Amino acid sequence: MNNENFFEEFNKVRRIGKRAFVANLRHRFGCRYQQQTRMHQALADIPLVWRHLEVTPKLLLEGGERTVTNLRELLDRYILEHMVVDNLLEIAACKARMGVIEGTFNAKAGHPGGSLSICDVLAYLYFCEMNVDPQNPKMKSRDRFVLSKGHAAPALYSVMSLRGFFGWEEIAKLRKPHAMLQGHPSIKNTPGVDMSTGSLGQGISTAVGMALSSKHFNEGYRVYTILGDGEIEEGQVWEAAMFAANKKLDNLVAYIDFNNLQIDGTVEEVNSPEPIDAKFEAFGWNVITIDAHDFDAIESAYKAARECKGKPTAIIGKSIKGKGVSYMENQVGWHGSAPNAEQAEIALAELSAQLEALNG
Repeated sequence: MNNENFFEEFNKVRRIGKRAFVANLRHRFGCRYQQQTRMHQALADIPLVWRHLEVTPKLLLEGGERTVTNLRELLDRYILEHMVVDNLLEIAACKARMGVIEGTFNAKAGHPGGSLSICDVLAYLYFCEMNVDPQNPKMKSRDRFVLSKGHAAPALYSVMSLRGFFGWEEIAKLRKPHAMLQGHPSIKNTPGVDMSTGSLGQGISTAVGMALSSKHFNEGYRVYTILGDGEIEEGQVWEAAMFAANKKLDNLVAYIDFNNLQIDGTVEEVNSPEPIDAKFEAFGWNVITIDAHDFDAIESAYKAARECKGKPTAIIGKSIKGKGVSYMENQVGWHGSAPNAEQAEIALAELSAQLEALNG
């Protein structure tokens, strides 16, 4: 899949995967599942369905005879959201990591470590969760996204490019004079950016304001923000958290990138915000802790956030700073240092190997 038309190809593969799966079922079992034993056997061939759909053959059959149409609805959801989408999201995240390296190398500056750690959640948000339209980035009904940890802009730009907001050639121009993509997100320069950020702690405050506006004017859009674990040492974060809970902003989801490293060392060494979950809970938030690099966990968390009423949701993603590049992983020195030519070559070779494995 090329980067320029990645989202279109993403959806094409989803459709092909879905059709092929249903066609295979029809071919093997006919137009209707007339006998429960045959349906049971069909489903037994796909054991992972039970884990993802939380259903058993007994539970499925209790309702009596099911037609292909009824069963297909369950199985389509499985193939669409798990067998096909998970792989494509992994590809998108890998490509985004390559963009982080390409951008910071060409800029000779930037923040690769904390960008690499959020590529998975950004891929999920832009490809599966958020209502956005690259052809109409100011669409009134769009969901809003605020990168509160604005220094991780290289990851955001890479995912937005894959989603179709602008061409991939912009990635190599990162931080160049008059370029579209600057070191931190700019609402003035970049289509699809909803808020200029970079001053830590302020992004979540603007996200809270957006969520309140959506509620007040009954506009229906949801608001998503990503914060760093070092960032939440800022007092302003907790003022925003208190306000959001008080106003019952259940249309707001704050994702905390908990990679345990910030510019000056580990969060424990600097000013530990732990226990993060208990703090958000004390402020009245719905709190979910996940593996930040597990797409099933990411999906479940955002689904739970949508289902939660009367509270904003905080998702704490336990991540690896520098994820995907062996020599950058869990190394604080890569918080704000760009790779040189040799380092970039090694990083891109590793990511290319990962991409090749994902493409099969």
